[in-house]
Amino acid sequence: MNRTAAIAAALLATLALSGCSLLRGSDGALPAPSSPPATATPTPSDTATPDGESAGDLLEASAHPRTPTPAPTEAAAPAPTLTPIPAGTVLAQGDVASPKGSIHFHFRVVANGDDTFTAQYSGITSTLPVPIAVGLFDLPRKVGDGLTYHGVGDHTLGGPTSGAIAASVPLTGSGVDPSHLGTLVTYSAAAAGQDVPVEIGADKVLAVTTVRWSVPARQTNVHPVDAGARANANGTVPARTSSGAPKSYTVAPDDLIGDVAARFGISVRALVWLNEGVQVFGDDQHLYEGTTLNLDPLAR
Repeated sequence: MNRTAAIAAALLATLALSGCSLLRGSDGALPAPSSPPATATPTPSDTATPDGESAGDLLEASAHPRTPTPAPTEAAAPAPTLTPIPAGTVLAQGDVASPKGSIHFHFRVVANGDDTFTAQYSGITSTLPVPIAVGLFDLPRKVGDGLTYHGVGDHTLGGPTSGAIAASVPLTGSGVDPSHLGTLVTYSAAAAGQDVPVEIGADKVLAVTTVRWSVPARQTNVHPVDAGARANANGTVPARTSSGAPKSYTVAPDDLIGDVAARFGISVRALVWLNEGVQVFGDDQHLYEGTTLNLDPLAR
């Protein structure tokens, strides 16, 4: 053992004196310093962490933190309101008589106190051999016309009648101001193909009555004012109210709901209130091009 150690020490001394090195190459040059061994990057593990995320997910999230997209915000604004018409208020009434006197009845429209309305029909008499029906329309009709649409509050009153009858009909679809329904139409509710004279056949108009409305003034805190086209709110205002306020708006390409609301000086909440069911898309809440938005609180 001592002999071997002595031989090794002698060999090292000889190499040192000769200027040689065991690390030199055959050409006598020293090799370039080697880089320190690279630290192996740990492979993300699929082992689940206690909260359900993998270690790989956590490592990636740490290396590339995500900045959440901020949700659209707006200054606090009061809830949009429209004062209701008191329950029991009579908004319109009149008498119906067909040109030949075969049909008679009285009608009136009454507020329910919650922005809905009811049409009430009383004293209904008819000598025609077919049932009669009624509906309210925006535009006038003429006796003898054939209907393909039966109007708002469409309802069969019955007939022929031997005595006066009455009916109450919810005006579903009238909006919060029914005064746009200027015509009450009475028409034949005969069965399709029923063998009756053509003038009283199914869907033939039997009587046309003009409805004269008396709707009390209502208060709202939503008052759109058009400040003019701007980026992301570059559409047109195709209609205005009798006072000149914007009544509707046609969406242009790239319009955003927040910018459209700002153009008219109202909150996004108010614009949605004016347009129940309005649709948007994308993180910036784009509106669909060509959509017509309502801006009139009385036309909701």
